[in-house]
Amino acid sequence: MAVDRDLAVAFVRARFPGGGGAGWEMLAATGARGLRLVREGPGFRTILLTEANPEAVAVLVQNAAGFPGVRVLEADAHAVPDGAPFEYVDLDPYGSPLSFLDPAVEAVRPGGVLAVTATDLMVLAGVQPGACERRYGARPVRGRLGPEGGLRILLANVARTARRHGRAARPLLAYVRDHHIRLYVEVGEPSGTGDPIGAIDPGTWDGPVVGQGAPFGPLWLGPLFDAALVGRLALPPTAAHPKEVDSFLGKLRGEVEVDRPFYYEANELAAALGLASPGPLRSFVTALAALGYRAAPTHARDGGFRTDAPRSVVESVARSLAGP
Repeated sequence: MAVDRDLAVAFVRARFPGGGGAGWEMLAATGARGLRLVREGPGFRTILLTEANPEAVAVLVQNAAGFPGVRVLEADAHAVPDGAPFEYVDLDPYGSPLSFLDPAVEAVRPGGVLAVTATDLMVLAGVQPGACERRYGARPVRGRLGPEGGLRILLANVARTARRHGRAARPLLAYVRDHHIRLYVEVGEPSGTGDPIGAIDPGTWDGPVVGQGAPFGPLWLGPLFDAALVGRLALPPTAAHPKEVDSFLGKLRGEVEVDRPFYYEANELAAALGLASPGPLRSFVTALAALGYRAAPTHARDGGFRTDAPRSVVESVARSLAGP
């Protein structure tokens, strides 16, 4: 998780360049994430680290000693603590974050940020579809697009939770990496328009093939990124894995230009179309751009690319790149 914490530092430095106000890490454990944000980010005026496990709290107290403005509290994060509302709330559980979403949203100051992690990808990505329907109220996308489907299912749940509290959630940065999903959303006042949440019907969907069966979702079908925020993301000078983080940020900067649901893979296109060999990723991007469409590699899978071109155009390009 060191890379994920590097990315958290990058986010906080971009979002709060002059320093944050009050923060709350709901499930702090021994403080690895929260204390890094204090030391390596722009700094919070105060940050509350809560943890329910007494043994972890004992270690957390030792780790937090000497950090000005850091307060440690042995507490159940299902209840909003004194000191709310906060400018930044971080929810990083083991497994599903659902049981903590209501207090998390309630604790965020209007215009503040809620960061959420989910590690139950077996459920969200469709390996356990029944569990996903029971837990998240959504039919998951299965297969290679499953992790992004899980990301969009979680975003839909966060948005619905915000609406229950008279708020609205707007993604600033949402990604899937390794075994987890990570969201950073701005929690603000609701607008007159509804959230971009809906189901994908494979019979009418013109994007990448998501599989067959009943409609998938409900899913968040809006943007995953705030372009201005992503443009400000920079490699933290204290990054534990600078090469990996710098590469990941580079993909995000290109991907934000074509922020559409789901992605294509050259090898999957070749298999579906019965082509002898797939075209190179860069050739797809170049060919689609020459036709007036946007395309860029995605962070979600090596070799994948997003585009605003209709599926028929993407398939035509695949045929042309495969040669005779």
